[in-house]
Amino acid sequence: MKLYSYIVTSDTGFSPNPFWGKCTLACCKPIIRKTADPGDWVVGIRGKSLYNKLGLEKTSDASTTYKIIYAMKVSEKISFKDYFRRFPEKRPDYSKAEAIYNRGDNCYKPLGNGDYKQLESMHTRKNKEKNKEKDLNGKFVLIADQFYYFGSKPLDIPENLSNLICGRGHKCDFDKSTQNIFREYITSRKFGVKARPSLWNENDKSWKQ
Repeated sequence: MKLYSYIVTSDTGFSPNPFWGKCTLACCKPIIRKTADPGDWVVGIRGKSLYNKLGLEKTSDASTTYKIIYAMKVSEKISFKDYFRRFPEKRPDYSKAEAIYNRGDNCYKPLGNGDYKQLESMHTRKNKEKNKEKDLNGKFVLIADQFYYFGSKPLDIPENLSNLICGRGHKCDFDKSTQNIFREYITSRKFGVKARPSLWNENDKSWKQ
């Protein structure tokens, strides 16, 4: 088992996408998606960037700023082609008003020649081509049946897991003791979606499935 941690800079319900009974990581974090395997854990942490986006009160207390947005135990690692075929409910759909539909991360339609058509999604609003290159460079999509998504009500990071906090990129050099402490801490919670994503309209209840 490996444990990966990284800073979530934009918690919109897109990356990760915790809906429809599976937590998926199909966009962003290409190195994690390339190297993580089934049985590994990925944990996303709120950092200063997201804290500031939310307009929260300024603080020098790291325990207030850094909290766990989500954690997923990888159950499958599949190609974008297989993802598009197997998970149509995760495709972005802008014909519906509810946010859960237009936050879909299954936004790369295979063209049959090794290339993909980028569907309208959260990653076509800005830096479209750059996002496509980065997303597809990850080669794989991570799927989790067992996941814990806290979103706008992030989970505290206890002092004995403070080394989960990282800078740019990610960390995955955790020793067995840290892995075991983390696994015990996170699995003591009930899995599933606990709250709306941090950057989500409070009046949109579509995240409650």
